[in-house]
Amino acid sequence: MDYKETLNLPKTDFPMKANLAKKELETLEKWGNIDLYGLLVKRGEGRERFILHDGPPYANGNIHSGHALNKILKDIIIKTKSQSGYFAPYVPGWDCHGLPIEHQVDKKLGKSKGSMTPSQKRSECRAYAEKYVAIQKEEFIRLGILGDWENPYLTMSHEYEMGIVRELIKFLASGSLYRDFKPVHWCISCGTALAEAEVEYADHTSPSIFVRFKLKGGDAGKLGLPEDSTYLVIWTTTPWTLPANLAVCLHPDFTYNAVTAGSQTLIMAQDLTEECMKTFGLSDYKIVKTFKGAQLDMMTAKHPFLDKDSQVINGAHVTLEQGTGCVHTAPGHGQDDYNVGLKYGLEVYNPVDPRGKFLPGTPHFEGLNVWKANGPIIAMLKENKSLMAVDEITHSYPHCWRCKKPIIFRATAQWFISMATNDLRKKALETIRGVKWIPKWGEERIFGMVESRPDWCVSRQRVWGVPIIAFYCKKCDEALFDEQTANHVAGLMEKEGVDVWFDKPASELLPSSSECKKCGGKSFSKGRDILDVWFDSGVSHTVVMDRDERLGWPADLYLEGSDQHRGWFHTSLLTSVGARGEAPYKEVLTHGYVLYRSGEKMSKSQGNVIAPQTIIDRYGAEIIRLWVASEDYREDVRLSDEILRRLTEAYRKIRNTVRFMLGATADFDPAQDMVKFEDRLELDRVILIKFHKLIRKITEAFDKYEFHVFYHAIHNFCVVDLSSFYLDIIKDRLYTYPKTSAGRRSAQSTLYDITIGILKLMSPVLSFTAEEAWDYLPGDPDEREKSVHLASFPKPEYADMFETLMSEWERIIVIRGEVSQALEAVRKDKLIGHSLDAKLALSAFEEDRRLLESHSEELPFIFIVSQVALVDDPGDDGLFRSENAPGLTVKVVRAEGEKCDRCWNYSATVGESDEHPLICSRCVSHLGDS
Repeated sequence: MDYKETLNLPKTDFPMKANLAKKELETLEKWGNIDLYGLLVKRGEGRERFILHDGPPYANGNIHSGHALNKILKDIIIKTKSQSGYFAPYVPGWDCHGLPIEHQVDKKLGKSKGSMTPSQKRSECRAYAEKYVAIQKEEFIRLGILGDWENPYLTMSHEYEMGIVRELIKFLASGSLYRDFKPVHWCISCGTALAEAEVEYADHTSPSIFVRFKLKGGDAGKLGLPEDSTYLVIWTTTPWTLPANLAVCLHPDFTYNAVTAGSQTLIMAQDLTEECMKTFGLSDYKIVKTFKGAQLDMMTAKHPFLDKDSQVINGAHVTLEQGTGCVHTAPGHGQDDYNVGLKYGLEVYNPVDPRGKFLPGTPHFEGLNVWKANGPIIAMLKENKSLMAVDEITHSYPHCWRCKKPIIFRATAQWFISMATNDLRKKALETIRGVKWIPKWGEERIFGMVESRPDWCVSRQRVWGVPIIAFYCKKCDEALFDEQTANHVAGLMEKEGVDVWFDKPASELLPSSSECKKCGGKSFSKGRDILDVWFDSGVSHTVVMDRDERLGWPADLYLEGSDQHRGWFHTSLLTSVGARGEAPYKEVLTHGYVLYRSGEKMSKSQGNVIAPQTIIDRYGAEIIRLWVASEDYREDVRLSDEILRRLTEAYRKIRNTVRFMLGATADFDPAQDMVKFEDRLELDRVILIKFHKLIRKITEAFDKYEFHVFYHAIHNFCVVDLSSFYLDIIKDRLYTYPKTSAGRRSAQSTLYDITIGILKLMSPVLSFTAEEAWDYLPGDPDEREKSVHLASFPKPEYADMFETLMSEWERIIVIRGEVSQALEAVRKDKLIGHSLDAKLALSAFEEDRRLLESHSEELPFIFIVSQVALVDDPGDDGLFRSENAPGLTVKVVRAEGEKCDRCWNYSATVGESDEHPLICSRCVSHLGDS
């Protein structure tokens, strides 16, 4: 007789080999066929809402690993909230306007762009954005992201563009929007102004020069200093701004030294004198006077190479960190310079054009690029003996976030949202304190940014965006942009689209009665500026959440990368507080950047970019999802082939554990065969309690967005608690007991509870695998949800039960670990092969002895040996003494009796049955009961 045929071995069609890249496509097809997202929406009716508002990625290029991290984190949260009883809709969005798309279209059009109208170019930009929205949409869906992909929000849609216009009018109506000529971040490569959020800082090497400005004779005399040889010394890293110099600024409260060296007297801050003189190579000098900076206020110096004066002024922004304490001031090229210049009535002078060249009429440097002007300016200073020292310095310098090139400060006429009007700054700072920031340091980061930021420059000198619907008087250049005019134009846009601004002349856009409030003129030109794209995305909380019946205002959660403290979190806050007086979000969660293996930045030039598409083809999207969950994403995260291989191995262990449980319950019908918890065997109750503790741990971790806790907990439970402990012990019961026996049904009931529960817990992260396995669960499929994602998380109802029992079993597990060490040592010595070849003689201190005696019949199964004897004195020969369980000794000897052909245990009863002489009496009885 083939006794293998009498065993209840696991049977399942759930494949061992995942073949994820292919199988995931079948799962996506299933979700589409059943309209899974639609079912989730229907199920959510009447439930409490949880709104995670999607920060829109830019519609340019394929998605990268940072996109995958962000979108999968959002998907995990949406799914956990849905399975926790909330209605958690997810409406994805895309940021569609802006310079990068315009640049790509310019490249594609080449010379022909010059002959195109703005509307024609905008049409090309729209088509480009639509193309990448479609591409990215498919890539996100491929990652297993559930959402309303058929109805996303696009910042270029007619409805959204009109929402932008209407929100801007609110700032106009409140008096917060104004036009001014002042310095802003300017990219000479892109030819446009930049907002704070569009500026990145990177190392840059600049000239470092010290220049002397001669103090006018009469003013030097007032200080008791030589009238023909007294100089203020400034330090700058932007020599190109010296043609625009109008002043030298000193701190009114700092002490300054007048230092004589040879025939010259130099003025500099007292605290910086020693370092400066060393830099100048002047060791023989004498301090002849000291005075406060206030004493020099309103004196006059001479420009070092231009025939004009430079006023001496005072400002509190002067520091003693570097330089001389005397600051070169060009109000057209710096924010501090501009602010202090306003107090002194200085001209906001800017001799530089939009492409970074000096304007016609600029002495010496007309038509020269500002960066190329540094050398000639330094040469001129050297020639006229105004240069005290020259060097190079590598420092953190602002760069354009799009073209990555260094930018300049340049005064131009721009539109701004005031941080002071209507107390926007003050209200925003107060509002920040009412938001929960995760991690906590995010609160102070954004607080500091809002506290110190300048007014928001919202105008851009491009075509692809929402126009600022301002008109300008042809007689005096005064802006006509009031609420009445703006609403009139907005009404036309509602009917004909935003492009009407570009298609029609000003006369057809303006109300017929329009006239200039300054000069009475009636002829106007249209403005050519568009809105900052950060305003576009920054008003999504109103345009999307407040106007979409699927959603609601405010959002429960915003989740983006940590760079969005200066980006989307920041601009959303300002637009919301400015229009509503409240934050648009209750919680803000940030993740770090994706870095390569050892923490280096991914870049194509380094060849270390790992694209999601490559991972999907090689490993499957499931492994990307597991990677996201395995990392503490609140810090920067690492990604490499080695990490992915390690995760693939971890995934395989989880999958194989699920597969075993599905196979072991193949002949189990939960509707007919389920054993009540209280009637199950003790070990089954113990593992189920452990599982319920796991449920509580994981659901609490999900609530705290700590997904790495899920990964480590689920992996540990599958590998340690199940595979190495529980499943190992119950295999004998599952395989050898009669199919319908109470002991086997007890184990199967427990396995079913764990399997269905673990699939529910896994599903937010391992969405494809949980769905695949869901279809292989035993029982009637019509009795459970169509998809695991429609199920709810299991409740940890047994988590706190039988604490004494659980502590006893924790002790048994410790003892089991010690026994395994003893068996391994003997196996190495080749005394036994399999652990079932062994008999154990155990001795222990009284408490452990009583515990082992109370489970004496189960001990062979717990230790996976054929026989166990509890003895007082096992003798010293071949004895294993435990370090972790004091008093425990283990002696391993060959098992007694013959090996049973059916259960592989050794037993003295093998051969007792005439009908079944090759198996033990236990197996004979099991055959009889089958």
